Amino acid sequence: MEGRFKRHVFVCTNKREDGNPKGCCASKGGQDLRDKMKKRAAELGLHGLVRINNAGCLDACDQGIAIVIYPEQVWYRAVSLEDIEEILQKHIINGEVVERCLMEPAATRVKHPVIQPKKCTK
Repeated sequence: MEGRFKRHVFVCTNKREDGNPKGCCASKGGQDLRDKMKKRAAELGLHGLVRINNAGCLDACDQGIAIVIYPEQVWYRAVSLEDIEEILQKHIINGEVVERCLMEPAATRVKHPVIQPKKCTK
């Protein structure tokens, strides 16, 4: 049985209390990034191919705005419009993983409240 969409994107927009050492995707612009990603996907004519949704906590906000794409279960950290453009063009349209924006696997991350989020690099 096929699903309604080829890919499903979840963008964390979770809001934690002020002062939480992990921070939160909401304070990093998660909602704005999700809205722009959804708008850009519509401009690219991706209706029916991808669904882009808000997500609650994905427990990865120490790395940037958390994005996960299913069915591949690829986790990204995004910080800019260029990141979402590349994720849409390469991953959603062409099925290629955007290596520079991959999130560290949870099993290899050291959880510490002073870790700063990594930025996507070119």
